[in-house]
This record gives sequence, structure tokens and C-alpha cells, in this order.
Amino acid sequence: MPPMLLLGPLAAAVVLYLVLRWVVWEPRMGASPETVSQHALWVGVIGWMASSLQGATNIGIIPAGRTTSPVIGPFLVTPETIIPALAWPILGTLGVHALGQLSYPRPRRPRRKASLHVRKIRDFLPRPLAWTTLAIFTGTAAFIVWTATLPGFDAMAYGSVREDPEGYRTFGGDGRIPGIELAGWLGGALVILAAGTWLVLMLIGRRRQLEQLSDQDNSLLRTIAMNRLLRTVATVASGLAVIAGNYVARPDPGAGSTSWTNFAGFAGMAVLLAMLAWAPPKLTGPATAAALRDSKHGPFGAGPHPATRLVVSIGAGLGVAAALPVLAGVFLVPAIIAAGPSGPALFVTLVAGLVLLVLAAGELLLQRNYAGPDEPRTWPRQPVGAALLTTLILALLVFVAILVVSAAGNSLIGRDGGWIPPAVFSSAGAVLALPAFLAARLRHGIPGAPAGLDAALRAITLHRLARTLAAMFMAQAGMVLLMNSQAWAAVFGVAFLPSIPWWPASLAGSILACAAIVTALVPVRTFAGSRSRPAPLPRRDRVT
Repeated sequence: MPPMLLLGPLAAAVVLYLVLRWVVWEPRMGASPETVSQHALWVGVIGWMASSLQGATNIGIIPAGRTTSPVIGPFLVTPETIIPALAWPILGTLGVHALGQLSYPRPRRPRRKASLHVRKIRDFLPRPLAWTTLAIFTGTAAFIVWTATLPGFDAMAYGSVREDPEGYRTFGGDGRIPGIELAGWLGGALVILAAGTWLVLMLIGRRRQLEQLSDQDNSLLRTIAMNRLLRTVATVASGLAVIAGNYVARPDPGAGSTSWTNFAGFAGMAVLLAMLAWAPPKLTGPATAAALRDSKHGPFGAGPHPATRLVVSIGAGLGVAAALPVLAGVFLVPAIIAAGPSGPALFVTLVAGLVLLVLAAGELLLQRNYAGPDEPRTWPRQPVGAALLTTLILALLVFVAILVVSAAGNSLIGRDGGWIPPAVFSSAGAVLALPAFLAARLRHGIPGAPAGLDAALRAITLHRLARTLAAMFMAQAGMVLLMNSQAWAAVFGVAFLPSIPWWPASLAGSILACAAIVTALVPVRTFAGSRSRPAPLPRRDRVT
């Protein structure tokens, strides 16, 4: 058994546990309603990211006209390839949610409050969502059983024959294994998913109470955790049905048909959208803070401060600054690719640099229009939230690690340093962040502003700055993987074809690129409800 088969998941579990403990931690308190809410959100998001079955879509499909090459990707028709493709998403999802329950802080008081009430799953289970999840599991199981009745057929190499002087007919197509074999794998995965879900639900129900929360909030927190778990496993179960649908839709190439449609994919997309829209309830702590924020009494009752409106409009300007080069880049894709490693790296830095320059210009405009030279500078106690700061640090570490491995791989295969342009341009992007940081740090206070507003506006700028840098590092790391996949194959000692990318590195690069887009769209959170954040913002001003 390869050592990384065990060491990889173990290391990932340790890192995830430490990150979740950091997110939930509150100085002098151990935890607070807000940090607990952030922790629950992180568990849900990470669990959702781990649940992707994209790599298992073609289980049971025998590709036509190709050889079994690790460059193209393994044929998902043997236990050695099917088990990892199914195990990673299912066990990863369940493991993330289990670690989420185990990473809550331990009691800090010398005496613990005892409770004679026996906590059961049904006391916290969101019933409509639970019944919906059960229906999805049942439908998936029935579809898999029907798949077991279908026969397999051999693949046929693609080709064409002349039917008449003016046309050709294409023939050939992928094959598939017998349906009973595919049903065995998918059915086993569904059973493991169902059993693991029940075990995690039991863990959620029996987890110790958090002394920082009331009994009502503790119960609500369990319901939130069950909501996020059920939504994720329902999506995974529908993904298993989509895999079966991909198998069912494949036509027999011997019959002469080459077109097919996976109708189960539409059902899977409907389940995905429904689960995304099925929001969990909110804890009392953040809800109370929101109510106070929305109250018409106090300094915010008469409407937002003009400086607040300017900061909100800067957010729209940041979106335009990022969207324009991206739209222009769509028409410049051939030129960007032709430029080699420098092209994508320069493009990513250009987009991030424009955003950072607009951010700096916004701070200078705020200084010119609203700041007073005699007003003191108020610095936020927590300039960047723990979650975003963690994301930025991890993005930087991942980027550096990918650069190191890519450099080692390029030296093994005797290629030029394809990692050098991303390193240089990313450093330039980090330097472009200095004007925005210094402008926010040195800007004078705002006369007549409500207490804490000046610090809150600085925190918004720093949040946007950290968000942009994190997205840039993720995008650069993804581009390095996509452009240097053969170097990674050389490092891992895998045979590769020089003209074809190595698929694991390409897949990881695509995931990082998607993560960069998601990170760039993370909105600025409201500043109410936290001891370390100094001022609330009006609800109607959505800050991005």
C-alpha cells in the first residue's frame, strides 16, 4: 500500500482540524455565537467542496480508440481505479462533517452543567429536508437497481465511411462494463454514504454542549449542522444517480448510433440547485446583532453616512475593474496561451493589479472628500477576519509549494523554468497591494462619523485587499499546475506523453482556478455581533 494513501488523508485531517479550531476560537471566551456560526459555515463549504464526484463521472465506461495511459486518466473499470474515485468524495465529505463536530472547544469552566435529557437525532433533525434526502436516496437506489439489468458492450474505434459522393457517416463509440458490476460499485457507495450519514448525525446529536451558547442555541447549532450534512449527502447521492445515468445513456456503437443525452444529469442539477437554496437557520446571537443593526434608533437610523455610500460604490468599481479585462481576455485566449508560462501569469496579475489600484484610488478619494487632518486614525481590532486570513495564508503556502515542486519537475525533464514567470508576476501583484494598504493605514479619520465607522471602513478595504491577494495566489497556483503538469508527473515518477497534460495536475489546477473565482466573490461580512469588530454597517448597503 503506498504510504501517501494513508499519510495524505491524515495530514489533510490534521490541517483541517487546526483550521477549524482557529476559526471557532474567540479570545478569552473560547468561542462565541459569531465564531460558531463561521465555523459551521466553513464546515459546510469545505464538505461541499470535498463532495465533488466529477472524477468519477465515467465509471464503467470503456473509452474508444485510446490506450490506458496515466496521462489521459485511468479507465474507471477496475477496482484499483473505481474505489479511489468513489471513496475520496464520500469519505471526505463525511470526514469533514465529523471533524467539524470534534473541533469545537472543550469546556473551560471548572464545573460543567449537567443535563439528564437524552439527546436523540429526531430532536434536532430538520424534517422536510430529511424526508427530501430520504426520497433522493430512495430514487438513486431504484435507479441503480435498474442499471443492474443493462448489458455491457465493447468499445469501437471511431471512424467514418463514405455513404454517398457528398457525405460521410461516423461510426464508433465508447463501451461499458456489465450493468451488474456498475450497480455493485454504486450501490455499495450509496450504502456507505447512508451509513456514514447516520453515524455523523448521531455524532451531531450526542456532541457535548457548548457552554458559550444557550440551550436553545446549542439545539439550533445541531440543526444547522444536520442541515448542511443532509444537503451535501443528498447532492452526493444524486451524483451517484448521474453516474448511473451517464452509463445508461451510452449507446451501443455496434448499433450505429453515436448521439446520447444523460437525462439524469438534469435531475442532478435540480437537486444541486435545491440544496444550494435550502438555507439553514440562524443562531440567536448573529440574528440579534442583525436586529440591532437594522434598528432605526441610533446613529444609523437616519441613513448611511456618505463615506459608507462611497465605500459601497467602490465595491461596484472593483467588479468592473475585474470584469473588463476578463471579458477582453476571452478574445485574447490564443495570444495568452501562445505567450507560454508568461501569458496566464501576466493576465492574472493584470486583473488583480487593476482591482488593487482601484482599491487604492478609493481610499485616496475617501481621504480627499471625507477625512479630516485633525481626526485621529482608528485602526480596527481585527483588520481581517480569521477565515479570510486563513484562506490567504493557505493560498500563499499552496502557491509556494506548487512553485517548488514545479521547479523540481522541470529540472528533471530538462525544461526551462516555467515556474519563474508566475513567481515574478505574483511578487509584482503583492507589491501592487502596498498602495492600497498604505492608503488605508495612513488615511485620517472621518469627522462627525458614528463611533467605529472609520475603523470599519478601513477593515472593509483590508478585507478586499486580502480577498484579492488570496484569489490571485490561487489563480496563479492553478495556472502553474495547468502549464507544468508534465513536471508534476516527473516528480511522482509517472510516465507521461509530452504532448498531453497529466490529468491529476490539470484537475487540481482547475479546482484551484475555480476556488480563486469563488474567493474573489466573497462579500464583506457585516461588522455587527463581534467584540473584535468595531462598527455596524446598514443592512441595505450590501458591501462586496
